[in-house]
Amino acid sequence: MTDVVVVGGGPAGLSAALFTEKNGLDTVVYDTDETWMHKAHLFNYLGIDSMDGTEFVEASREQVEEFGVDITESEVTGVEQGDDGFTVTTEDGEAEATYLVLATGADRSLAEELGCAFDGDLVDVNLSMETSVEDAYATGAMVRDQEWQAVISAGDGGAAALDILSKEEGEHFHDFDVPADAE
Repeated sequence: MTDVVVVGGGPAGLSAALFTEKNGLDTVVYDTDETWMHKAHLFNYLGIDSMDGTEFVEASREQVEEFGVDITESEVTGVEQGDDGFTVTTEDGEAEATYLVLATGADRSLAEELGCAFDGDLVDVNLSMETSVEDAYATGAMVRDQEWQAVISAGDGGAAALDILSKEEGEHFHDFDVPADAE
């Protein structure tokens, strides 16, 4: 059993994984490496003048793995909620987690399978990106109609991670590093 399973390895999924893992929650990412970022070139991403999307994904994965996140290249074929959290089924087996973050782009099939509420074609979430299924989060293109941007997705992943961390702490959690935190 892990603390957090993230399905999807684009900006939202990797942001959520980075924040949860660096703050003490064991996190696993399942990804098929089919993110739209491979088709992108970043000119508008804060802190990046110009970067190829694939280069960005590779750098992001490296950073997340350095914090201890396990990134597994495996397709998630099913999700279900149980009494103690979630069971994620992959082509290689099953994994259990307390929290689930869906970061699968516009593919909303896992959210539908889980029984998340929808608003039209979009997964319905609160401001913290939590779905109608407690402790399950949805991010990015699955919650925004034709308004897709890497910056928004990363922010969605961060919002989901902060809510998870707040639940774990039992109070509002602030993820703000200072120079003394840097290695």
